[in-house]
Amino acid sequence: MVRLTNVGMKFNLGIEKSFSFKELFIKTFSFKKKKKKTEYFWALKNINLDIKKGEVIGFVGSNGAGKSTLLKVVSGVMKPSTGKVEVNGVISPMIELGAGFDVELTARENIFLNGAVLGYSEKFIKEKYQEIVDFSELHDFLEAPIKNFSSGMIARLAFSIATIVNPEILIVDEILSVGDINFQEKSRKKMQEMIDGGTTVLYVSHALDSVRSICTRAVWLEHGEIKMIGDTNEVCEAYYKQEMKN
Repeated sequence: MVRLTNVGMKFNLGIEKSFSFKELFIKTFSFKKKKKKTEYFWALKNINLDIKKGEVIGFVGSNGAGKSTLLKVVSGVMKPSTGKVEVNGVISPMIELGAGFDVELTARENIFLNGAVLGYSEKFIKEKYQEIVDFSELHDFLEAPIKNFSSGMIARLAFSIATIVNPEILIVDEILSVGDINFQEKSRKKMQEMIDGGTTVLYVSHALDSVRSICTRAVWLEHGEIKMIGDTNEVCEAYYKQEMKN
């Protein structure tokens, strides 16, 4: 379903900018011009991973470990610097809150916009519109611009649109931890329905209990590399013990 072979992701951090006339004057008239130093940061290094159809894979690790970057590479948002990514199936990514939304548009308008981004036809969105609204519970805010929405409200809208059909591959990055407790539980039940229906899920969360409850396998990332992969409970326990030492 998903295969990553020797995948690496490199970012260029050595971008120099001059913000003052003083700096510009010094650089222009200096007899000894300094060469710009280019610095690179490897967010992912040598990632090899096979994910089978119907698997629910949890990704754990500290902030900056490379979890979100890995999901963006799988979803096609980013092209890896090295290696190969193979994906067989239609992906529904829920990586960044509000991605694919226009904050100046209303919730109603964004349902159609985001639906189009996800590949849904206008006819299909019209047929499913009320179902999306009912699940999001945003009936009273449909004509309000989403720039006035809280992160929880945006999460409701994004989740409701993305899960209106059962995608072959669902990519979830912390979105279930946003919003009130009732909607979190509602979202988990919806996700479990998709899992039971055979959807492959890649799930990132700092909530280890959540990873343990829904994931069939777990991957622990550290400094962009896979430190451990295997049984969910074993991986979560090993990660938790190391975090407690730090």
